[in-house]
Amino acid sequence: MPSVRAVFLSDIHLGTRACQADRLLDFLREYPAEHLYLLGDIVDFWAMRRGIHWSRGQNTVIQKVLRRARHGERVVFIPGNHDEALREYEGTAFGDILVINEHVHETADGRRFLLVHGDQFDQVTRYHRWVAVLGDLAYGLLMRGNAWLSWLRRRTGRPGYWSLAGYAKRKVKTALQFIFDFERAVIHHVRERGLDGVICGHIHWAAMKEVDGLTYVNCGDWVDSCTAIVEHHDGRLELVDWNGIQESLPAQADEVQVPERAAA
Repeated sequence: MPSVRAVFLSDIHLGTRACQADRLLDFLREYPAEHLYLLGDIVDFWAMRRGIHWSRGQNTVIQKVLRRARHGERVVFIPGNHDEALREYEGTAFGDILVINEHVHETADGRRFLLVHGDQFDQVTRYHRWVAVLGDLAYGLLMRGNAWLSWLRRRTGRPGYWSLAGYAKRKVKTALQFIFDFERAVIHHVRERGLDGVICGHIHWAAMKEVDGLTYVNCGDWVDSCTAIVEHHDGRLELVDWNGIQESLPAQADEVQVPERAAA
């Protein structure tokens, strides 16, 4: 039996230097599933117009996903704004991967979740595309700063992972307000649909919480936080912080223990 019932991933951004493909491959090896949901911005066509960075690890991610689909895992791809060109192909299967623009997933315990990327609830992306593009460029600069800081921390023996982009989001009030507004807009839509919750991506801010009696779940990303959502066979959802797990493993001496992960 697969280790989990479903895996939810978003914002991998293949085709960019920031994509942490090798960490994603490690995660995928640990979590075979019955269902694999790719919730948008899997391939970053925006960034690839400026220049393509395609590593061996990123190529292996594509091969790994295709192999899982061939071997019977149900793989569903819901495009986001960075790979929105694929939205034209809704209902088409590429190599046993089904492309659809949204989906309702029912968990093993009977809860119904809307699966979307989430950009349709982002007013900036919808109505001010040039501002969104500038924001994407600024985020790319933060990711380059993250890479430099990670190198410096390793050289100085500092343990753990520290995110410059995450720090900026926590400290800048407008960024926090954007996240709160996004969550409220998504939850309002889910309530109107009569569903129990939502699983989405887009804002690169992993979360799993109750909002006004509904469940809001965000997968995070694989350029900074390296987070994903998994559904266990009893329907329980779990937010997996792969960065935190990987950073903590070398600290173990004789006995290797996988640290506890936050569960719903």
